[in-house]
Amino acid sequence: MDGKLIIFSAPSGSGKTTIVRHLLAENANLGFSISACTRDRRGRAEQNGKDYYFLTPDEFKQRIDNNEFVEWEEVYVGAFYGTLKSEIERLWENGKHVLFDVDVQGGLKLKEYYGDKALAVFVRVPDEKTLRQRLIGRGTETEDSLSKRLFKVHFEMSFQNRFDVILVNDDLETSYRKAQQLVDDFVKEGKTPAKGTIL
Repeated sequence: MDGKLIIFSAPSGSGKTTIVRHLLAENANLGFSISACTRDRRGRAEQNGKDYYFLTPDEFKQRIDNNEFVEWEEVYVGAFYGTLKSEIERLWENGKHVLFDVDVQGGLKLKEYYGDKALAVFVRVPDEKTLRQRLIGRGTETEDSLSKRLFKVHFEMSFQNRFDVILVNDDLETSYRKAQQLVDDFVKEGKTPAKGTIL
């Protein structure tokens, strides 16, 4: 099998995780790339090797030194996230195309590493007001954390034109259909939209 990679990246609150979960539920030929991280598990629900590969900072740094990551980033001070090469190989060996839910910098690094084998999709909301409402709607943001997230959003939005396609998530059902069409065209025919296409 000629394994491919489909990368979804977005600023916080854009809905990429919801779209990725939908694609996984609808497509047996897609496998989710589990990231490695150094943060603590959130309660008992999160499982090692299912939600993340939970590593200590020392273990993570050792794997960086061993060149085991396709991409990695220190997202916040002391908080490392990354994609292990072995994870992509595992999914390809199981006959799956690899689906990613990663931050913007990670998405660009994956696209750069894999080139034409990867489709990089940037998901964004129509405007900042919508994004602010979504983040507040989560009920997890303080005024300070909301301000920090929105600052990061502005930074991440500046990279959108470096992705293969920009998917504007205005209506979720429409976004599901557009995302499915992107996956079908890329996996079956190797087709990608013209660079910077907005859907």
